[in-house]
Amino acid sequence: MIRKVTKMSRRFLTGALSAATAAGLVLSLTACGGTTKNDSSGSGPAQSTAAADPNAATKQGVKMAFLPKQLNNPYSDIEVGGGKAALDELKGAYKLVGPNDASASSQVSYINTLIQQQQDVIGIAANDPNAVCPSLNQARSAGIKVVTFDSDAAKDCRDLFINQASTQGIGEQLAKQAKDLSGGSGEIAVLSATPNATNQNAWIEVLKQQLAKPEYANLKLDKIAYGNDDDQKSFQEAQGLLQSFPNLKVIVSPTTVGIAAAARYVSSSSYKGKVAVTGLGTPNQMRAFVKDGTVKQFALWNPADIGYLAAYAGVALSSGQITGAPGQKFKAGKLGEYTVGANGEIVLGPPTVFDASNIDKFNF
Repeated sequence: MIRKVTKMSRRFLTGALSAATAAGLVLSLTACGGTTKNDSSGSGPAQSTAAADPNAATKQGVKMAFLPKQLNNPYSDIEVGGGKAALDELKGAYKLVGPNDASASSQVSYINTLIQQQQDVIGIAANDPNAVCPSLNQARSAGIKVVTFDSDAAKDCRDLFINQASTQGIGEQLAKQAKDLSGGSGEIAVLSATPNATNQNAWIEVLKQQLAKPEYANLKLDKIAYGNDDDQKSFQEAQGLLQSFPNLKVIVSPTTVGIAAAARYVSSSSYKGKVAVTGLGTPNQMRAFVKDGTVKQFALWNPADIGYLAAYAGVALSSGQITGAPGQKFKAGKLGEYTVGANGEIVLGPPTVFDASNIDKFNF
């Protein structure tokens, strides 16, 4: 499923690199403690049996709402920005809503409001794979297409999942970074986002599977800590890991909030040069830490392309060009043609490793 490696690399090098009344909407969003931005239960319902028509005209005016894990998260902001760019190209209507925290149930009331507003497509990065399912299935029963991106919901309550890279590939990359930076032996720890984050847990599970292999036998995973994708909480968790495990060699943080917070702590502590920080981050947020030697390497994909691909997939669903069945193809603007894989999964492409030799070639 992972393809177009040279095209992905080239794209990275050349550019950067989610019927209520207004009063009811305000009350709903206020109760969630979130904000809204506008720019222009049980088992899921049966999948549509209508045949896809790849030659069907692309609808204009498709209303697609993006619901990221939380607002005002630098990574999520880049993702949904890509979604807006795609909908502008497709002459669709973009909406952004979401909570200010990444708790398991924080997205539910937003989904319910979007159903009342009769959106055509909901794009969601799920904070919990199951908590959002009853509401997402209500949306699908109302004829709304559901595209998950970045962090999946249970597969029976969405139509498609846009995966940033293969779960296996990311987990293996995290393990390799830990091995390389530790010199092949020693203690490591993981600083994750939330305990229920689908993508984080899947990557960490692959990481643990890798650590069980003979070539990783000399690495010991001390602890998995959770910073809840909050900068200060992640900073404190990084500090706590180093105090609890004085022989720690590497902190692996597969979350952009966590890796930046851990690097900030290590960079100003006596652990600088002794404890490596790696994981998944954006070049712009990690550049200073690479330049000062705190971080030797980390990885990521282009977050904007995730939102961009999610928007094109959502419009293709709404237009009847695809239904989410494996093997169906659709065009995604500048990204080219994509094929729906097993369980409705579409993989953006492989992650890129950033270090001092290439980080200045990227701006996102």
